[in-house]
Amino acid sequence: MTDDLDVPVLDNHLHLDPRHGRGIEAVEEFARLGGTHLLVVNKPSWLLGVEPDEPDDFTPVFEETIDVVERATEVLPGRAWPVLGVHPGLIDRLVDDRGFTPGEARDLMQGGLEVASEFVADGAALALKSGRPHYDVSDAVWTASNGVTRRAFELGAECDCAVQLHTEATEDLTDLAAVAAESGMDPERVVKHYAAGELSGATPSVMSDKDRLERAAESGEPFLMETDFVDDPDRPGMVLGPKTVPRRVRWLLERGYDEAVRRAHVETPAAVYGIDTEATLQ
Repeated sequence: MTDDLDVPVLDNHLHLDPRHGRGIEAVEEFARLGGTHLLVVNKPSWLLGVEPDEPDDFTPVFEETIDVVERATEVLPGRAWPVLGVHPGLIDRLVDDRGFTPGEARDLMQGGLEVASEFVADGAALALKSGRPHYDVSDAVWTASNGVTRRAFELGAECDCAVQLHTEATEDLTDLAAVAAESGMDPERVVKHYAAGELSGATPSVMSDKDRLERAAESGEPFLMETDFVDDPDRPGMVLGPKTVPRRVRWLLERGYDEAVRRAHVETPAAVYGIDTEATLQ
């Protein structure tokens, strides 16, 4: 294993863009610092030049993500997995810019999730990504977005997979946990991306700044770590870089949070995604 961390190190949510960004170079940097595993989420469809009119239009976005994940796995001590879905911000582009009604946008986005779920069912992807806007929207758009999220949970239940969520900033997602349970999903397998240090209702994927991580470590509850690295050369300071999770793991270990590191990088990934970050180390 690269560096001296001697534990699996998983970044639970980042993006890779070999066309416009750093791509595999960012993966190599992550690995040099001690990173071992990645969950790579497809970039929003419009950032890859796709303005969908029907569900199959999402397919090239998903295929490009799967391709870069295969290349990432070749340079990691562990491996990478794809997380595929439809970014909740798409609803604004469809309604505000392209003249879709909220209901039409909901149907298209649900269809995109159904296409993503086919990749999960075939074993080509690990989990789904969905959510609702993190900013103020009309009641109709909010209702439509919650309909998209419900469909993601139904598909997660059908595929027996986790669902990562992009949502408003909150430490209470018990409302969506209830929807997940109604849809046949274990709420533990619902993951809030960009989470604070603690969360009710779902599993937090904690943004890897020290204050949030210390809260998560002290909580004793399941959590994951992420950077939300966007791999966009036009936004180089946006969120956190690929070195961050390995560096924060070292920081946690130096402070005696060995059990919390194991929780975040071995136990929670196994419980949420069914992956073994120890057995998949080369």
